[in-house]
Amino acid sequence: MKKVLIGMSGGVDSTVSALLLQEEGYEVEGVYMRLHSKPGYHEIHQARAQKAADFIGVKLHILDLEEAFKEKVYNPFIESYSHAKTPNPCALCNRNIKFGEMIRFADSLGIEKIATGHYIQCDGDFFYQAEDETKDQSYFLFYVEKRHLPRLIFPLAHRKKEDIKAFASKIQELESFASQSESSEICFVETTYVDLLKEYMNVDQIGNVLDKDGNIVGEHKGFMHYTIGKRRGFTVKGAHDPHFVLRIDAQRNEIVVGTKDDLACEKLKLNNMNMFIDDDEFEAEVKVRYRTKAVKCSVKRNGNGADVVLYESVYGVAPGQAAVFYQNNKLIGGGWIE
Repeated sequence: MKKVLIGMSGGVDSTVSALLLQEEGYEVEGVYMRLHSKPGYHEIHQARAQKAADFIGVKLHILDLEEAFKEKVYNPFIESYSHAKTPNPCALCNRNIKFGEMIRFADSLGIEKIATGHYIQCDGDFFYQAEDETKDQSYFLFYVEKRHLPRLIFPLAHRKKEDIKAFASKIQELESFASQSESSEICFVETTYVDLLKEYMNVDQIGNVLDKDGNIVGEHKGFMHYTIGKRRGFTVKGAHDPHFVLRIDAQRNEIVVGTKDDLACEKLKLNNMNMFIDDDEFEAEVKVRYRTKAVKCSVKRNGNGADVVLYESVYGVAPGQAAVFYQNNKLIGGGWIE
């Protein structure tokens, strides 16, 4: 019988995924990963994961990855904001923890196949967008190492979220899983990222708001309160049109603002590329944030970076975020925006 190790978070997606794998004939073992010390979090989620494992009849391992998570995900998250960048912790977590540390743990158990409750397709060579476009998580998996793809299984690849909830609701022991609220996008942020940053640094430092010509036009609360494209929380004297954050200068504690047209971007520079194809030049569609529409572009790679020309303007492009490339529904790679 084929063995598979599945990450079990205590949510409905990973629980149903484990059940589906068992029904497909796999010998399933689960792993609950303790990644952070958010108060009360693990007491709830670990208990749910254990309840699910007991019902399905699988062994649940508890893996303490707090130190690895802090080093590879949490600290870079804090550091990014201090340098006026907008981080993407989920992509780092997927590469380093879920498809990094979890794979190393599977190796220690002698288990080849790895599974999660992500909504994404994988054929061993490439990732593809999930059939449920509203839940597709391929954007956050662009940074996973290519060598791991042949080992990955995603039971929810061709399923819709509403069907997963309906499936769980019909099983008495899993009924509560179907009705529980969705997990937050960033698991370790309790309220807002600004509240988290306040534990480590002084985020409330009044600074100047500049227009694109360098003139002082107002005040802001401190540069860490802002991300590219934000339009509230600062003053602009005499402004009649909405103004948006165009650039952030961490060193000077200044933000530059302008109109929506000023926010338009037609070119990107990327670093730390992770590609599933070998082409140095190609055309594709690119997403610059998770929920944005993909736009057509041309890409020219230079070493581990790339220059991207967009065929239509995009707005709110933020350094530190990911630019992820697709050809139709195939994920071909991506990089980090400079």
